[in-house]
Formats: sequence, structure tokens, C-alpha cells
Amino acid sequence: MKIRFWGVRGSIACPGRETATFGGNTSCIELRFGINDRLVIIDSGTGIRPLGDYLVKNDLPNGAIDTEIFHTHTHWDHIIGFPFFSPIYIPGTKLKIYGPITFEEDTLEKIMGDLLRYRYFPVMHSELAADIKYFQLGECEMDLGDGIILKTKYLNHPLLCLGYRFEFDGKVFCTAFDTEPFQNLFSINQTSSRYDRIADEIGDEAAAEENEKLLNFFRGADILIHDCQYTEKEYYSSKTGWGHSFFEHAIDSAKAAEVKKVILFHHDPSRTDDELLELEKQYCHPANTHFSPEIIIAREGMELAL
Repeated sequence: MKIRFWGVRGSIACPGRETATFGGNTSCIELRFGINDRLVIIDSGTGIRPLGDYLVKNDLPNGAIDTEIFHTHTHWDHIIGFPFFSPIYIPGTKLKIYGPITFEEDTLEKIMGDLLRYRYFPVMHSELAADIKYFQLGECEMDLGDGIILKTKYLNHPLLCLGYRFEFDGKVFCTAFDTEPFQNLFSINQTSSRYDRIADEIGDEAAAEENEKLLNFFRGADILIHDCQYTEKEYYSSKTGWGHSFFEHAIDSAKAAEVKKVILFHHDPSRTDDELLELEKQYCHPANTHFSPEIIIAREGMELAL
């Protein structure tokens, strides 16, 4: 299994000199499986544009592009690059697009198709040359063929968002973006007249149970890519409920789940290269604990192999 990062930012693309080292494109990851280099793509943020150009140059000469895109969810930063994915304009391209069921009236096909309407874009979805099929997902386990097993898990985000766990040839690759710790929604000050001890205890138990389910989803992964848009101080000062994690939580989760390598991902668009380099010095070192995963801050263009 090979992994390449084409976009590592969160919220909005942020190109420029201050982000050139870690990259300014939003979420897009390329996976390759086995000796045949079976291609799977996670998210179509702005990073999918250079990925598409790469595929046209390097894969297309060997035959029509046939791949799958697994969207974690449909917030703009995770889908906005789709109209610029050049293979969708090439006859013969076959594309399966997956994404979470949102329990709203709009289907995944409509949400993605709305990106290609004349009020937003000069090409209509119906005019695309590729053969595109859409599949909505919930929590499930899927056999993708070629020995690839996919498991999905709901994360904690304002819009339904899926984590993906790919198992192949004895190796496990797992994603957790966008997400934040589950917390007790019923917790209020005990001095308040509205304080309910039983509700508070039930809320604590529910949050702990959901956090444990996520740890079990990550359990034993060789690589876990985890949202870390904030530091702990930033998160608790004003970012709770926004659906994004912080460095300390991502690292602690990886340790608790005995993950071998955690990749810190979905960088805040205002975070400069210099700031990320300082955070790299602070967090990317072995901790003095019984189990310590390797800790890496994601960079655009970074490649890993399992």
C-alpha cells in the first residue's frame, strides 16, 4: 500500500510563500494497492486538481482511468476541487464516488452535481465525458476486491462525516478527518438550578462510549491520519463544537489505540510554515510512555509505503 498527499489543509485553500513548505491545497489523498497499483482517492479538495493532471500524464497512457473517490463528507474544502479533476472530461474514464448519507433530501449525486452548474461553473455535470456512478454510505464493512477490506465509522463533526479504515495484505490505513472529541452535551455548572445529576452522568457515559468506539476503530492501525487543526489551547479557548481536533488529542488517541504512525493533518489555513515547523519540533518526538507512535505532520507531496 502506498500513500501520497496531494492536499493537507483544512477549511480553505491557502497558497502563498508562507505555506509553500507544508502546502496550501485542501484534502486529497492518493492510495495505491498491490502490484497492479489499484488507485483509490480520499476526498476531492483542491489537491485533486494536480492529482488529476498527474494521472493524465502517467496513468492514462497505460489505459483509461478507472478509480474510486471516497469522500469523508461534503463540506466545500473536501469536494471543491472535483470540477477541476481532469479525468472527468476524458471519454473512457470510469469513476465510482462514495460518501456519507446525510439524511437530508439531497443525494450525494445532487450535491456533487451542483458544483457543476452554470451559475458556478462553465460545464454542466451532464456534459462530463466520464462514466460516473454515486454510492451513499453509512457505517459498514465493504469488500472492495483485490484483497481490500474497507470499514467505515461516523466521526464527530457538524455534518455527518466518515472515517475510513482500509485493510490490505496484513496492513491497516485509517483516516479521522474531520472530527473532535465527543463531549458531554448535558454538562452544566452544578450550582445552576437546571443542573441534573442523572443527565450529567448519562452524558459523561455517552461521550466516553463514543470516544472508545473511535479508539477501537483506530486500534492497531499502521498509519492513522488524524485531524489536528488546532492546538489544545486554541481548541478550548474558542473552537469547541467546530468539528476539529487538536494536536494533543490526536496524539493521545493514537497512543491509546496503539497506532504505529500518526499523521497530523487538516492544518488551519492561517497556520504558516514557520508555525508548523515549531509545532513539529514540539510534538514530533517519541514520548516517554509504554507505547509511542511515530508522529509526523502531513506535507503536500509526502509519500509513505506500507
